[in-house]
Amino acid sequence: MAHDISCYRCGASLEALSLPFSRQDECPECSNYLHVCKMCVNYDPGVPRQCREDGAEDVAEKDRPNFCDWFKPSDAAFDAKRKDEEDQARAALDALFDD
Repeated sequence: MAHDISCYRCGASLEALSLPFSRQDECPECSNYLHVCKMCVNYDPGVPRQCREDGAEDVAEKDRPNFCDWFKPSDAAFDAKRKDEEDQARAALDALFDD
């Protein structure tokens, strides 16, 4: 079944992976886990516990794999602006510590 989901971290297409994602599935580009809060449709940094699902257990590390039964991958998890800011910060650090 085709889907239009991208990695929350790097934006790589995850179309080759089948749904539902397992707890150990990783992005083929950046190797980050995919069954994480930041990849879920219920993830919302603006609400308490950063989750819109009241029945979900609290997860402290939103970018680590978890066993949440409410997990559903979001097709809008990737934030290009956040990625650009991270890339700029990494480039500045690289320039600062370049030999």
